[in-house]
Amino acid sequence: MKRRGARGLPIVRKNTVRLPFEVAQRVRTGHPWVYREALGPRPMSPEPGTPIDLVDDEGEFVGRGLYDADSVIALRIFVRNADTAIDADLVHSRVKTAIALRKRLLDFDKLGGMRLINAESDGLPAIVVERYGDYLVTQLYSSAVAGLRDALYDALEAELKPIAIYEQRRYKSLGGEAPRQAGADLVRGLAAPVELEVPEDDLKFIVDVTSPLSTGLFQDLREGRRAVRQWAKGRRVLNLFSYTGAISVYARAGGATEVCAVDVAAKAHARARRNFAASGFDPESAEHIVGDTFKVLARFEERNRKFDLVALDPPSFASAAARGGKPWSAMRDYSELITASLNVLAPGGLLVAASSTHKMSASEFELALSDGAHAAQTRLQIVDRRPLPPDFPVIPGFPEASYLKFVVAVRG
Repeated sequence: MKRRGARGLPIVRKNTVRLPFEVAQRVRTGHPWVYREALGPRPMSPEPGTPIDLVDDEGEFVGRGLYDADSVIALRIFVRNADTAIDADLVHSRVKTAIALRKRLLDFDKLGGMRLINAESDGLPAIVVERYGDYLVTQLYSSAVAGLRDALYDALEAELKPIAIYEQRRYKSLGGEAPRQAGADLVRGLAAPVELEVPEDDLKFIVDVTSPLSTGLFQDLREGRRAVRQWAKGRRVLNLFSYTGAISVYARAGGATEVCAVDVAAKAHARARRNFAASGFDPESAEHIVGDTFKVLARFEERNRKFDLVALDPPSFASAAARGGKPWSAMRDYSELITASLNVLAPGGLLVAASSTHKMSASEFELALSDGAHAAQTRLQIVDRRPLPPDFPVIPGFPEASYLKFVVAVRG
Protein backbone atom coordinates (compact mmCIF):
# COMPACT_ATOMS: atom_id res chain seq x y z
CA MET A 1 0.00 0.00 0.00
CA LYS A 2 1.34 3.44 -0.97
CA ARG A 3 1.94 6.01 1.75
CA ARG A 4 -0.24 9.09 1.27
CA GLY A 5 0.04 12.65 2.53
CA ALA A 6 -2.56 14.94 4.05
CA ARG A 7 -4.23 15.59 0.67
CA GLY A 8 -4.43 11.91 -0.17
CA LEU A 9 -1.66 12.09 -2.78
CA PRO A 10 1.18 9.56 -2.68
CA ILE A 11 4.26 10.79 -0.84
CA VAL A 12 7.27 11.02 -3.14
CA ARG A 13 10.89 10.44 -2.17
CA LYS A 14 13.81 12.85 -2.56
CA ASN A 15 14.88 13.32 -6.19
CA THR A 16 11.44 12.23 -7.34
CA VAL A 17 9.03 14.45 -9.26
CA ARG A 18 5.31 13.92 -9.68
CA LEU A 19 4.19 14.84 -13.18
CA PRO A 20 0.80 16.19 -14.26
CA PHE A 21 -1.33 13.55 -15.99
CA GLU A 22 -0.82 14.88 -19.53
CA VAL A 23 2.95 15.18 -19.11
CA ALA A 24 3.23 11.69 -17.62
CA GLN A 25 1.29 10.28 -20.57
CA ARG A 26 3.54 12.06 -23.05
CA VAL A 27 6.64 10.65 -21.35
CA ARG A 28 5.12 7.15 -21.34
CA THR A 29 4.48 7.33 -25.07
CA GLY A 30 8.05 8.23 -25.87
CA HIS A 31 8.67 11.95 -25.43
CA PRO A 32 12.08 12.37 -23.76
CA TRP A 33 11.78 15.93 -22.42
CA VAL A 34 10.10 17.50 -19.41
CA TYR A 35 10.00 21.27 -19.61
CA ARG A 36 10.66 23.33 -16.51
CA GLU A 37 7.16 24.83 -16.57
CA ALA A 38 5.68 21.33 -16.19
CA LEU A 39 7.34 20.91 -12.79
CA GLY A 40 5.03 23.45 -11.18
CA PRO A 41 5.92 25.84 -8.36
CA ARG A 42 7.85 23.29 -6.31
CA PRO A 43 11.48 24.51 -6.05
CA MET A 44 14.20 22.12 -7.22
CA SER A 45 17.87 22.48 -6.36
CA PRO A 46 19.69 19.24 -7.21
CA GLU A 47 23.08 19.39 -8.88
CA PRO A 48 23.09 19.33 -12.69
CA GLY A 49 23.16 15.74 -13.90
CA THR A 50 21.38 14.35 -10.83
CA PRO A 51 19.14 11.36 -11.73
CA ILE A 52 15.49 12.22 -11.06
CA ASP A 53 12.67 9.67 -10.92
CA LEU A 54 9.37 10.68 -12.51
CA VAL A 55 6.07 9.38 -11.24
CA ASP A 56 2.44 9.99 -12.15
CA ASP A 57 -0.39 11.20 -9.89
CA GLU A 58 -0.68 7.73 -8.40
CA GLY A 59 3.01 7.49 -7.65
CA GLU A 60 3.66 4.98 -10.43
CA PHE A 61 7.10 5.11 -12.02
CA VAL A 62 7.13 6.79 -15.44
CA GLY A 63 10.80 7.32 -16.22
CA ARG A 64 14.20 8.44 -15.00
CA GLY A 65 16.09 11.42 -16.35
CA LEU A 66 18.98 13.75 -15.68
CA TYR A 67 18.35 17.20 -14.23
CA ASP A 68 19.45 20.35 -16.05
CA ALA A 69 19.48 23.42 -13.82
CA ASP A 70 20.02 25.91 -16.65
CA SER A 71 17.79 24.83 -19.54
CA VAL A 72 14.10 25.24 -20.28
CA ILE A 73 14.23 21.44 -20.64
CA ALA A 74 14.59 20.56 -16.98
CA LEU A 75 14.69 16.77 -17.35
CA ARG A 76 15.89 14.53 -20.17
CA ILE A 77 14.55 10.99 -19.94
CA PHE A 78 17.02 8.12 -20.33
CA VAL A 79 15.10 5.09 -19.05
CA ARG A 80 11.53 3.97 -18.41
CA ASN A 81 12.39 0.94 -16.29
CA ALA A 82 12.78 1.60 -12.55
CA ASP A 83 15.50 -1.06 -12.27
CA THR A 84 17.77 0.52 -14.90
CA ALA A 85 20.44 2.95 -13.75
CA ILE A 86 21.83 5.82 -15.82
CA ASP A 87 25.46 4.75 -15.68
CA ALA A 88 28.49 3.76 -17.74
CA ASP A 89 27.03 0.35 -18.58
CA LEU A 90 23.91 1.97 -20.01
CA VAL A 91 25.96 4.43 -22.07
CA HIS A 92 28.21 1.70 -23.47
CA SER A 93 25.23 -0.50 -24.36
CA ARG A 94 23.47 2.28 -26.22
CA VAL A 95 26.63 3.41 -28.03
CA LYS A 96 27.21 -0.17 -29.17
CA THR A 97 23.60 -0.55 -30.35
CA ALA A 98 23.62 2.77 -32.22
CA ILE A 99 26.86 2.01 -34.07
CA ALA A 100 25.70 -1.52 -34.94
CA LEU A 101 22.56 -0.03 -36.51
CA ARG A 102 24.61 2.29 -38.75
CA LYS A 103 26.88 -0.55 -39.80
CA ARG A 104 23.83 -2.55 -40.92
CA LEU A 105 22.30 0.37 -42.83
CA LEU A 106 25.25 2.28 -44.30
CA ASP A 107 28.49 1.69 -46.18
CA PHE A 108 31.24 3.09 -43.95
CA ASP A 109 33.70 3.16 -46.87
CA LYS A 110 31.55 5.18 -49.29
CA LEU A 111 30.18 7.44 -46.56
CA GLY A 112 32.98 9.10 -44.64
CA GLY A 113 30.62 11.37 -42.72
CA MET A 114 27.57 10.17 -40.81
CA ARG A 115 25.70 10.55 -37.54
CA LEU A 116 26.56 7.70 -35.20
CA ILE A 117 24.44 8.74 -32.22
CA ASN A 118 21.29 10.78 -32.72
CA ALA A 119 20.71 11.92 -29.14
CA GLU A 120 17.24 11.10 -27.78
CA SER A 121 16.37 8.83 -30.69
CA ASP A 122 19.31 6.55 -29.80
CA GLY A 123 18.53 6.64 -26.08
CA LEU A 124 21.26 9.17 -25.21
CA PRO A 125 19.49 12.53 -24.76
CA ALA A 126 21.51 15.69 -25.44
CA ILE A 127 24.38 13.66 -26.94
CA VAL A 128 25.18 13.66 -30.66
CA VAL A 129 28.18 11.93 -32.20
CA GLU A 130 29.22 12.31 -35.83
CA ARG A 131 31.91 10.43 -37.71
CA TYR A 132 34.27 12.02 -40.22
CA GLY A 133 36.62 9.32 -41.44
CA ASP A 134 38.70 8.20 -38.46
CA TYR A 135 37.71 11.23 -36.37
CA LEU A 136 34.64 11.69 -34.18
CA VAL A 137 32.88 14.91 -33.17
CA THR A 138 30.56 14.90 -30.15
CA GLN A 139 27.98 17.61 -29.53
CA LEU A 140 26.70 18.04 -25.98
CA TYR A 141 23.42 19.94 -25.69
CA SER A 142 23.08 19.95 -21.91
CA SER A 143 25.40 20.30 -18.93
CA ALA A 144 23.35 17.48 -17.38
CA VAL A 145 25.25 14.89 -19.42
CA ALA A 146 28.74 16.11 -18.47
CA GLY A 147 29.07 13.28 -15.97
CA LEU A 148 28.61 10.71 -18.76
CA ARG A 149 31.44 12.04 -20.92
CA ASP A 150 34.13 9.58 -19.81
CA ALA A 151 31.79 6.63 -20.25
CA LEU A 152 30.80 7.94 -23.70
CA TYR A 153 34.38 8.36 -24.88
CA ASP A 154 35.46 5.00 -23.45
CA ALA A 155 32.62 3.34 -25.37
CA LEU A 156 33.40 5.13 -28.63
CA GLU A 157 37.07 4.19 -28.40
CA ALA A 158 36.19 0.58 -27.67
CA GLU A 159 33.79 0.32 -30.62
CA LEU A 160 35.58 2.34 -33.31
CA LYS A 161 39.17 3.05 -32.25
CA PRO A 162 39.13 6.59 -33.71
CA ILE A 163 42.28 8.62 -34.16
CA ALA A 164 40.69 11.40 -32.11
CA ILE A 165 37.46 12.56 -30.49
CA TYR A 166 36.50 16.24 -30.43
CA GLU A 167 33.83 17.83 -28.26
CA GLN A 168 31.51 20.76 -29.01
CA ARG A 169 29.41 22.17 -26.14
CA ARG A 170 26.14 23.60 -27.42
CA TYR A 171 24.02 23.88 -24.30
CA LYS A 172 22.33 27.18 -23.55
CA SER A 173 21.40 28.79 -20.26
CA LEU A 174 17.91 30.02 -19.41
CA GLY A 175 19.15 33.43 -20.56
CA GLY A 176 19.92 31.99 -23.99
CA GLU A 177 23.70 32.20 -23.67
CA ALA A 178 25.81 29.29 -24.92
CA PRO A 179 29.36 28.54 -23.75
CA ARG A 180 31.94 30.06 -26.06
CA GLN A 181 34.56 27.79 -27.57
CA ALA A 182 37.46 28.97 -29.70
CA GLY A 183 37.34 25.51 -31.25
CA ALA A 184 36.12 22.04 -30.48
CA ASP A 185 38.04 20.51 -27.58
CA LEU A 186 40.31 17.55 -28.31
CA VAL A 187 39.24 15.10 -25.58
CA ARG A 188 40.86 11.88 -26.80
CA GLY A 189 43.60 10.97 -29.27
CA LEU A 190 45.80 12.93 -31.65
CA ALA A 191 45.06 16.36 -33.12
CA ALA A 192 43.30 16.36 -36.49
CA PRO A 193 44.40 18.40 -39.50
CA VAL A 194 42.38 21.59 -40.00
CA GLU A 195 41.24 20.28 -43.39
CA LEU A 196 40.13 16.66 -43.56
CA GLU A 197 38.81 15.06 -46.77
CA VAL A 198 35.85 12.68 -46.45
CA PRO A 199 33.93 10.79 -49.15
CA GLU A 200 30.18 11.02 -49.74
CA ASP A 201 28.96 8.75 -52.53
CA ASP A 202 31.49 9.30 -55.35
CA LEU A 203 32.25 12.87 -54.25
CA LYS A 204 34.63 14.29 -51.64
CA PHE A 205 34.32 17.14 -49.19
CA ILE A 206 36.67 19.06 -46.93
CA VAL A 207 35.61 19.28 -43.27
CA ASP A 208 37.05 20.82 -40.13
CA VAL A 209 36.43 18.63 -37.09
CA THR A 210 38.17 21.19 -34.87
CA SER A 211 35.49 23.84 -35.52
CA PRO A 212 33.47 25.08 -32.51
CA LEU A 213 30.20 24.64 -34.48
CA SER A 214 29.68 23.20 -37.95
CA THR A 215 32.34 21.03 -39.54
CA GLY A 216 31.25 22.33 -42.95
CA LEU A 217 29.06 19.42 -44.09
CA PHE A 218 25.50 19.02 -42.80
CA GLN A 219 24.83 15.30 -42.49
CA ASP A 220 21.06 15.69 -42.25
CA LEU A 221 20.83 17.17 -45.78
CA ARG A 222 22.48 14.19 -47.50
CA GLU A 223 19.26 12.97 -49.15
CA GLY A 224 18.51 16.54 -50.20
CA ARG A 225 21.91 16.86 -51.87
CA ARG A 226 21.20 13.66 -53.75
CA ALA A 227 17.87 15.10 -54.89
CA VAL A 228 19.62 18.16 -56.31
CA ARG A 229 21.98 15.89 -58.25
CA GLN A 230 19.03 13.95 -59.63
CA TRP A 231 17.19 17.07 -60.84
CA ALA A 232 20.12 19.29 -61.93
CA LYS A 233 20.91 17.87 -65.37
CA GLY A 234 20.78 20.52 -68.08
CA ARG A 235 19.61 23.22 -65.65
CA ARG A 236 20.95 26.59 -64.59
CA VAL A 237 21.24 26.23 -60.80
CA LEU A 238 21.15 28.96 -58.16
CA ASN A 239 22.24 27.87 -54.68
CA LEU A 240 21.19 30.35 -51.98
CA PHE A 241 22.74 30.39 -48.48
CA SER A 242 25.31 28.16 -50.18
CA TYR A 243 27.74 27.89 -47.23
CA THR A 244 30.58 25.51 -48.19
CA GLY A 245 28.93 24.57 -51.47
CA ALA A 246 27.95 20.92 -50.96
CA ILE A 247 24.71 21.44 -52.90
CA SER A 248 26.66 23.29 -55.61
CA VAL A 249 29.04 20.33 -55.98
CA TYR A 250 26.13 17.90 -56.22
CA ALA A 251 24.49 20.12 -58.84
CA ARG A 252 27.68 20.12 -60.91
CA ALA A 253 27.96 16.34 -60.53
CA GLY A 254 24.38 16.03 -61.75
CA GLY A 255 25.12 17.86 -64.98
CA ALA A 256 24.03 21.44 -64.27
CA THR A 257 24.95 23.75 -67.14
CA GLU A 258 25.51 26.67 -64.75
CA VAL A 259 26.01 26.92 -60.98
CA CYS A 260 25.71 30.22 -59.12
CA ALA A 261 26.19 30.25 -55.33
CA VAL A 262 25.24 33.09 -52.98
CA ASP A 263 26.44 33.43 -49.40
CA VAL A 264 27.21 36.35 -47.14
CA ALA A 265 30.60 34.91 -46.10
CA ALA A 266 33.58 35.04 -48.45
CA LYS A 267 35.28 32.40 -46.31
CA ALA A 268 32.45 29.97 -47.07
CA HIS A 269 33.00 30.45 -50.81
CA ALA A 270 36.72 29.73 -50.37
CA ARG A 271 35.84 26.41 -48.75
CA ALA A 272 33.31 25.73 -51.52
CA ARG A 273 36.03 26.09 -54.14
CA ARG A 274 38.14 23.54 -52.24
CA ASN A 275 35.16 21.16 -52.26
CA PHE A 276 34.84 21.51 -56.02
CA ALA A 277 38.52 20.70 -56.41
CA ALA A 278 38.33 17.72 -54.01
CA SER A 279 35.59 16.18 -56.15
CA GLY A 280 37.57 16.71 -59.34
CA PHE A 281 35.78 19.80 -60.67
CA ASP A 282 37.23 23.14 -61.71
CA PRO A 283 36.88 25.33 -58.58
CA GLU A 284 36.18 28.32 -60.82
CA SER A 285 33.44 26.56 -62.80
CA ALA A 286 30.82 27.91 -60.38
CA GLU A 287 30.05 31.58 -59.86
CA HIS A 288 30.41 32.56 -56.19
CA ILE A 289 28.71 35.78 -55.08
CA VAL A 290 29.30 37.34 -51.66
CA GLY A 291 26.23 39.21 -50.48
CA ASP A 292 22.87 39.26 -48.75
CA THR A 293 20.51 36.80 -50.43
CA PHE A 294 17.56 39.20 -50.71
CA LYS A 295 19.70 41.94 -52.22
CA VAL A 296 21.26 39.58 -54.74
CA LEU A 297 17.84 38.22 -55.73
CA ALA A 298 16.53 41.75 -56.20
CA ARG A 299 19.49 42.52 -58.45
CA PHE A 300 18.89 39.35 -60.49
CA GLU A 301 15.22 40.22 -60.91
CA GLU A 302 16.05 43.76 -62.00
CA ARG A 303 18.44 42.36 -64.63
CA ASN A 304 15.94 39.66 -65.67
CA ARG A 305 18.45 36.91 -64.88
CA LYS A 306 16.67 33.54 -64.66
CA PHE A 307 17.51 30.08 -63.37
CA ASP A 308 15.97 26.64 -63.92
CA LEU A 309 16.56 25.37 -60.37
CA VAL A 310 16.76 27.48 -57.22
CA ALA A 311 17.89 25.72 -54.03
CA LEU A 312 17.52 27.35 -50.64
CA ASP A 313 18.37 26.12 -47.17
CA PRO A 314 18.35 29.23 -44.98
CA PRO A 315 19.47 29.32 -41.35
CA SER A 316 16.78 29.37 -38.68
CA PHE A 317 18.04 32.75 -37.51
CA ALA A 318 20.72 35.20 -38.59
CA SER A 319 21.74 38.56 -37.24
CA ALA A 320 21.75 41.68 -39.37
CA ALA A 321 25.55 41.69 -39.24
CA ALA A 322 25.74 38.06 -40.35
CA ARG A 323 23.41 38.69 -43.25
CA GLY A 324 24.76 42.05 -44.25
CA GLY A 325 21.24 43.43 -44.06
CA LYS A 326 18.13 43.02 -41.92
CA PRO A 327 17.90 40.22 -39.33
CA TRP A 328 16.51 36.95 -40.69
CA SER A 329 13.98 34.64 -39.04
CA ALA A 330 12.75 31.52 -40.81
CA MET A 331 9.39 31.67 -39.04
CA ARG A 332 8.79 35.27 -40.09
CA ASP A 333 10.59 35.64 -43.42
CA TYR A 334 10.39 32.28 -45.20
CA SER A 335 7.44 33.15 -47.45
CA GLU A 336 9.18 36.38 -48.49
CA LEU A 337 12.24 34.34 -49.44
CA ILE A 338 10.08 32.00 -51.52
CA THR A 339 8.58 34.95 -53.40
CA ALA A 340 11.98 36.49 -54.12
CA SER A 341 13.31 33.12 -55.31
CA LEU A 342 10.35 32.46 -57.59
CA ASN A 343 10.85 35.86 -59.20
CA VAL A 344 14.15 34.60 -60.67
CA LEU A 345 12.96 31.04 -61.39
CA ALA A 346 11.93 30.39 -64.98
CA PRO A 347 8.39 29.01 -65.60
CA GLY A 348 8.53 25.24 -65.28
CA GLY A 349 11.67 25.53 -63.18
CA LEU A 350 12.29 23.72 -59.89
CA LEU A 351 12.30 25.23 -56.42
CA VAL A 352 14.28 23.14 -53.93
CA ALA A 353 13.35 24.34 -50.45
CA ALA A 354 14.48 23.14 -47.03
CA SER A 355 13.87 24.05 -43.41
CA SER A 356 15.89 22.55 -40.57
CA THR A 357 14.15 23.97 -37.51
CA HIS A 358 11.61 21.97 -35.51
CA LYS A 359 9.98 25.26 -34.54
CA MET A 360 8.51 25.41 -38.06
CA SER A 361 6.06 22.55 -38.51
CA ALA A 362 5.49 20.78 -41.83
CA SER A 363 2.15 22.55 -42.23
CA GLU A 364 3.72 25.96 -41.48
CA PHE A 365 6.47 25.21 -43.99
CA GLU A 366 4.00 24.39 -46.74
CA LEU A 367 1.90 27.43 -45.88
CA ALA A 368 5.03 29.57 -46.35
CA LEU A 369 5.55 27.94 -49.76
CA SER A 370 1.94 28.64 -50.69
CA ASP A 371 2.00 32.24 -49.47
CA GLY A 372 5.28 32.88 -51.25
CA ALA A 373 3.95 31.49 -54.53
CA HIS A 374 0.75 33.54 -54.22
CA ALA A 375 2.75 36.73 -53.72
CA ALA A 376 4.82 35.85 -56.80
CA GLN A 377 1.56 35.36 -58.74
CA THR A 378 2.32 31.76 -59.57
CA ARG A 379 1.80 28.33 -58.04
CA LEU A 380 3.93 25.42 -56.90
CA GLN A 381 3.45 21.67 -57.31
CA ILE A 382 5.54 19.46 -55.01
CA VAL A 383 7.01 16.58 -57.00
CA ASP A 384 9.63 15.22 -54.59
CA ARG A 385 10.14 15.07 -50.82
CA ARG A 386 13.29 13.92 -49.07
CA PRO A 387 13.52 12.71 -45.46
CA LEU A 388 16.27 12.62 -42.91
CA PRO A 389 18.82 9.93 -43.83
CA PRO A 390 18.75 6.58 -41.99
CA ASP A 391 21.53 7.57 -39.59
CA PHE A 392 19.03 10.09 -38.16
CA PRO A 393 16.46 7.65 -36.72
CA VAL A 394 13.38 9.12 -35.05
CA ILE A 395 11.50 7.60 -32.14
CA PRO A 396 7.69 7.71 -32.20
CA GLY A 397 6.21 10.21 -29.78
CA PHE A 398 9.00 12.74 -30.30
CA PRO A 399 7.94 15.01 -33.19
CA GLU A 400 10.78 17.46 -32.55
CA ALA A 401 13.19 14.87 -33.94
CA SER A 402 11.42 15.00 -37.35
CA TYR A 403 12.55 18.55 -37.92
CA LEU A 404 13.68 18.46 -41.56
CA LYS A 405 11.37 19.61 -44.35
CA PHE A 406 12.76 19.22 -47.87
CA VAL A 407 10.78 19.49 -51.10
CA VAL A 408 11.28 19.86 -54.83
CA ALA A 409 8.45 21.83 -56.42
CA VAL A 410 7.66 22.87 -59.99
CA ARG A 411 6.91 26.53 -60.64
CA GLY A 412 3.73 27.12 -62.65
